[in-house]
Amino acid sequence: QVQLVESGGGSVQAGGSLRLSCVVPGTIFSDSGLSWYMQSPGKQRKWVATITTASVPYMKDSVKDRFTISRDNAKNTAYLQMENLQPEDTGVYYCNVRSLWGQGTQVNVSS
Repeated sequence: QVQLVESGGGSVQAGGSLRLSCVVPGTIFSDSGLSWYMQSPGKQRKWVATITTASVPYMKDSVKDRFTISRDNAKNTAYLQMENLQPEDTGVYYCNVRSLWGQGTQVNVSS
């Protein structure tokens, strides 16, 4: 079973930055859009951002001025650059390609 691999999470203070990475094994990455989702404790997983095969980004309104989604097809990797992080950004971040998911990477933002 192919699984995506996220990394880059951590603990930062409000106003800090993190860059998440998602590696997509195999050959599907270049032909697929990729999305990031976030799940806070006790809440449903929610969509954050999507990047198409043509690298067109779509962002949730609450993050569009702070987060940037990008992809590097040569590295089979997508990124979520997060700036000016706030406590409400705390959660586990997952990447998704087609029906595939990663194990998630934890982001903790303290005030």
